[in-house]
Amino acid sequence: MCQNENCNCKKPYYITTAIAYTSGKPHIGNTYEIVLADSIARFKREQGYDVRFQTGTDEHGQKIELKAEAAGVTPKEFVDDVAGQIKTIWDLMNTSYDKFIRTTDADHEAQVQKIFKKLYDQGDIYKGYYEGLYCTPCESFFTESQLVDGKCPDCGREVQPAKEEAYFFRMSKYADRLIAYINEHPEFIQPVSRKNEMMNNFLLPGLQDLCVSRTSFTWGIPVAFDPKHVTYVWLDALTNYITGLGYDCDGNHGELFEKYWPADLHLIGKDIIRFHTIYWPIFLMALDLPLPKQVFGHPWLLQGDGKMSKSKGNVLYADTLVDFFGVDAVRYFVLHEMPFENDGVISWELMVERMNSDLANILGNLVNRTISMSNKYFGGEVRNGGAADAVDEDLKNVVLESVKKAEAR
Repeated sequence: MCQNENCNCKKPYYITTAIAYTSGKPHIGNTYEIVLADSIARFKREQGYDVRFQTGTDEHGQKIELKAEAAGVTPKEFVDDVAGQIKTIWDLMNTSYDKFIRTTDADHEAQVQKIFKKLYDQGDIYKGYYEGLYCTPCESFFTESQLVDGKCPDCGREVQPAKEEAYFFRMSKYADRLIAYINEHPEFIQPVSRKNEMMNNFLLPGLQDLCVSRTSFTWGIPVAFDPKHVTYVWLDALTNYITGLGYDCDGNHGELFEKYWPADLHLIGKDIIRFHTIYWPIFLMALDLPLPKQVFGHPWLLQGDGKMSKSKGNVLYADTLVDFFGVDAVRYFVLHEMPFENDGVISWELMVERMNSDLANILGNLVNRTISMSNKYFGGEVRNGGAADAVDEDLKNVVLESVKKAEAR
């Protein structure tokens, strides 16, 4: 950023969503995140920031390999199709992203291989042997004590015993440094409830080393110096936030990286807060890179009977809702209904109620009355009448103060 106080160049602002997993078409709960990020990006542009807004797709892993096999196609064909569906919905929702990254992009894959080698050479990654309980949908290993009622603590599904050679990252090496950073930067993890959860449930009890490669499947980025291993999901997926800016492990960074990193905001779902506030900052520390300024774990958008799930048959899709209500109405609903601390709820009935109440009765009535009175008293011509009565000043102050309050938050 320019250091000249008299310069009119814009201050950079880098915002990202989590990259969507290409296991299937995203539902409205997934779509909420891109709409929220887009509203923030648009607001920051309106404030005069030079915004970089990145989203994309996470395309490797055992789950993809199995789904592609079941569909009778190659993994690349499978992810090409799903990534296309995701991008189509993001575009349908009129989101103004600047970069749509895919983890199958050649430049991303090349940098992941370099990052893996760098971390191995400096002793942060070592080869070992893994034996534990594995959740395929979450692509995560767990110990017996981490399970909840014998099932995956993240998604509640069954886990299977797994045993294989793997590379591991020395998480404990950086744990104290991360704890100190979080304590010194209370704004880093938001909302505060997420920070407390990460500190009390994961960091303070002690971090176990993290599995960062697999040999039981092949759909992943090969470890360059040991190609029977593929890079495990989080070291691949999380690094998109820097590779999408032109980060180069050899130090020859692109102009975008120099301009926009560190990120101002990683906007993610609360279910992946652990990976973004523990694994990701530790990876960055190991790479000697500054940490993002804030990670915000937003709540879920639920159906009336709980979290959306294809197995429950309670999934709503953005394109279906848009066909019925229109893009702006759907965007309005998800942004209005989602508090930042608690889960929100969506249903056809709630959508209709909100459209009738807010958009038709309140906003629609206001527009109708304004146009009618403009036509009746001013011949339909909009002009500045220089109104300066006390009631006008009160209205102006309410509007201007509301803007200031929104900016402050």
